[in-house]
Amino acid sequence: MTTVGIAEGPVTAWFGVHVPQAVAPLTFERVAGGHSCLTFIVTDAAGERFVLRRPPLGHVLATAHDVVREHRVMSALQDTGVPVPRMLGVCTDVDVNDAPFYVMGYVDGVVLHSAADASAKLADDDARVRATDSLVDALVALHAVDIDEVGLGDLARRTGYLERQLKRWAGQWSSSKTRELPGMERLHEWLVANRPDEPGSGIIHGDYRLGNLLHAPDGTVLAILDWELCTLGDPLADVSYLVRSWVGPTAGVPDAVAPASAAPGFPAAVDVAERYAKATGMALSDLDYWMAFNAWRSAAIAEGVYRRYIDGDMGTAPPDVDRYQKSVDVSVESGLRTAGLA
Repeated sequence: MTTVGIAEGPVTAWFGVHVPQAVAPLTFERVAGGHSCLTFIVTDAAGERFVLRRPPLGHVLATAHDVVREHRVMSALQDTGVPVPRMLGVCTDVDVNDAPFYVMGYVDGVVLHSAADASAKLADDDARVRATDSLVDALVALHAVDIDEVGLGDLARRTGYLERQLKRWAGQWSSSKTRELPGMERLHEWLVANRPDEPGSGIIHGDYRLGNLLHAPDGTVLAILDWELCTLGDPLADVSYLVRSWVGPTAGVPDAVAPASAAPGFPAAVDVAERYAKATGMALSDLDYWMAFNAWRSAAIAEGVYRRYIDGDMGTAPPDVDRYQKSVDVSVESGLRTAGLA
């Protein structure tokens, strides 16, 4: 049986040279979920597990899904106090698997995609409080990293982060959109006109939320995943993204689809922001701007996911693929409200 996205023979041979602790034969299993890079669990003959990441199939933006860069970031963060998986190897030879890929150690933790996950996989309400505290503390640790000391000072330009982001995601929207959406353009115009002053640059994750973390059952964050949007910029971009994703209990929404933060025991979004502000001493006066920005950016990302599915670049589209397009509308409406435009 072949695995889409994996040239099993050449990849197994590459493992033999670069990850020699892996005992052939290897099996490859695509991890469900995730809508950009493809992630596979690799299991060797002894039952040891590894994780392989590669770009999605088909054409993507030239600056998107750079797994070699993602590997570089996590390699630099080893032993800094920022919880990341152990990096084991990176392959830049596209003749091996038609695209670059990297391999990292398997971390045996739980991902909290929904309130049902949080209720089932975290020990109790105390664990959910600990999960919140731990994820905020991990974000604080990331933003405190000295970029020059870890060799990431040239990861991106140190100035103009917001300008670059507005240009990048406007381009993403333009190249991926499946329809005209005037609210998206209107929100972009407001974001350009109301840009706040930016502080000095630090490392920002770009997609920091519960679904991109591995937790222990007691709530401790074991690893931060999915670094493909990592860059240098304003820490409030991460804080606002996290807060925007943090939804409290929602009446009538089943736990299977409600966000993990809606489960009993999780603090409110304001408490998440206040813990970060207290730990860093950072003012949150521009938080609403960044909330609007992240709503706009999330719309561009969701439209890109939808486009890749309907173009066949993400494998078989799920039956509810239209939910990605609906989420674009929701994000745009949210951004317009936050910006005072609706």
